[in-house]
Amino acid sequence: MPILDPNSLEFLSRSADQTRRVGMRLGAILQLGDVVCLEGELGSGKTTLAQGIAAGWGSLDPVSSPTFVLVNIYRRSDGDRLAHLDAYRLNDALEAEALDLDILLEAGPLIVEWARRIEQALPDDHLWVDLNYVDSEARGLQFTARGQRYEGLLEVLQESVFGVI
Repeated sequence: MPILDPNSLEFLSRSADQTRRVGMRLGAILQLGDVVCLEGELGSGKTTLAQGIAAGWGSLDPVSSPTFVLVNIYRRSDGDRLAHLDAYRLNDALEAEALDLDILLEAGPLIVEWARRIEQALPDDHLWVDLNYVDSEARGLQFTARGQRYEGLLEVLQESVFGVI
């Protein structure tokens, strides 16, 4: 569990199930308006992490990559919604703004895959997750908090995953 700086956490996942479990712990602490940005090459585990986040948040819906529909909306029993945006097919931040990101954030948390493509359209404060393919089973995850809310969220996540800070 190397700490890169006070606002970052690095984690090596040894399986897709472990990536989902980390995502579940993150999803359990998300609140209305939170933004989680996922960045990594194809096969790095972005959708697997998103599946865990949605499950931990309490989604009643199956989670799949919204590559072709751009945005999937997941529901939970209390009526809250979680938006899952895949920016792979977007050319720039202007196209993302046309999706009314503000409205999505008013309804619940937002997960963004391929976030770098639309970074200018995203709020300055967010949790950034870089995912890296290590080998057929292992993935490297680097969580970086951008903003005070996310610094606290990262501390809670670290305690949830590793037990103590």
